[in-house]
Amino acid sequence: MNAGRKVKALVMTGFGLNCEAETSHALELAGAEVHRVHLNDLLDGLRSLGEFHLLAFIGGFSFGDHLGAGTVFATRMKHRMKDELDRFIRDGKLIIGLCNGFQTMVKLGLLPGFDGDYFRRSATLAWNDSGVFRDAWVRLVATPGSPCVFTKGIGTIDLPVRHGEGRFMTAGKGVMDRILRENLAALRYADPATGKPTVEFPHNPNGSAAGIAGVCDPTGRIFGMMPHPEAHLFPFNHPQWTRKKIDGSMPGEGEGAAVFRNGVAFARENLL
Repeated sequence: MNAGRKVKALVMTGFGLNCEAETSHALELAGAEVHRVHLNDLLDGLRSLGEFHLLAFIGGFSFGDHLGAGTVFATRMKHRMKDELDRFIRDGKLIIGLCNGFQTMVKLGLLPGFDGDYFRRSATLAWNDSGVFRDAWVRLVATPGSPCVFTKGIGTIDLPVRHGEGRFMTAGKGVMDRILRENLAALRYADPATGKPTVEFPHNPNGSAAGIAGVCDPTGRIFGMMPHPEAHLFPFNHPQWTRKKIDGSMPGEGEGAAVFRNGVAFARENLL
């Protein structure tokens, strides 16, 4: 490892995406050197994915969610950057997608990424069962034995959701069975009372199958999730921070920071 080098993280921006400040700060807290780059600069070759070790698809409403959340963004990338994105993955680099970024990754086919095929769609994120946009805090439980780089060491984690299309579905039962069998459902919505995965509203805010909130590929390096870890970087972000402060349970930093620290640490250890 070259101690003088930093993990370089790319935060893609533009066309209705709006979480670049929070995501950039999260990666900087984790020790990365962050570059915010507009999608057009990548499509036009002014910047290259090859410059970076970690790629972040951020939250927001890319292209106004027209034709379905993440669909237009994914289509542009697939038709103009497919080879470059594939090379980025084959080089052992990392990708994280948050909310709209997760939707984009699924529409691209990056997840679940079975058998090294990252451009064949086998899942989607559909409208919430409730039929409305959901803005709330949820509890997540990490799946033991998951290969996911970003969720290592996480047990349960409280994060906010804010989405209208977060219901994870697969193209067939076989796809879902394999996701669960291989522990690729890295994060699942949990009942706060039991800590167990749930499909029940409101703890599962969208009706996602098997309570799935986040999915990784079999390598564990490609990961997407609907909740927003970048929105819980500080303990004061939590809606019950005053209670936690009084009872002495308030952590030193927000629980979402661990997701980014894991990713940057992996990149530092394996790519520098």
